[in-house]
Amino acid sequence: MRTYLTNSAVSSITAFLGFRAPRMLFILLLVTEITVACLAQKPVSIPEDIEWTWEVRPPHPNPQLPNVLLLGDSISRNYFPQATKDLAGIANVYLMASSTSVGDPRLPHQIAEFAALEKVRFRVVHFNNGMHGWGYSEAQYQAAFRSFLNTVRDLVGKHGTLIWATITPVRPDSSNSATNPRIEQRNAIALSVVNAAGITVDDQHALMMQHRDLYEDSIHFNPAGAIIQGDQAAATIRHALRLISQNE
Repeated sequence: MRTYLTNSAVSSITAFLGFRAPRMLFILLLVTEITVACLAQKPVSIPEDIEWTWEVRPPHPNPQLPNVLLLGDSISRNYFPQATKDLAGIANVYLMASSTSVGDPRLPHQIAEFAALEKVRFRVVHFNNGMHGWGYSEAQYQAAFRSFLNTVRDLVGKHGTLIWATITPVRPDSSNSATNPRIEQRNAIALSVVNAAGITVDDQHALMMQHRDLYEDSIHFNPAGAIIQGDQAAATIRHALRLISQNE
């Protein structure tokens, strides 16, 4: 979208600015064009063929235990059972998994609706996003990531802790447009933000690069792989809970 000035408008501006007119007029036009372009680029939803959400809550949460949330997609959903098993007696573990990607304006609303439904404050949120939404460029992913992080931060308040889980690698035959170069770009974008914010990282990508013989399909890992992932996620969460307890 471009904005044009009429000849009469240009003449009036030139007369007003005097001898600095050419340079100042160029700056004015450039700023106007950038402003209009930014306003025009509103986030849009780019749906996949199948859109889904998957939410799990403990059947009988113990009010004496802290609440923990795994927020992610089908990868998080796969290792959620093992993480829950490892954290038994330590935390009430919840799951919100979704195909909605960073960059999609629906995602913050989905997270807020989940929080309103559960009505609990999470002490730890272990979060990931990036295996879906390949219709969004990495520039769009980057532009929306800080807003996503702010939404996630609202789930824990002042006294909670966030843990970012890196996006796991895929096989070369992945059919959903996911590629390892793009995953690496998204991981780099996310890490630049979370590291600057002092957020703990659960490097699931590095972990599963060591277990590429455990794929169940081109994206997901088999039960043995899910156990390995869940064990690492739970260990990272236990460490975060210990630090919170020490600082109280």
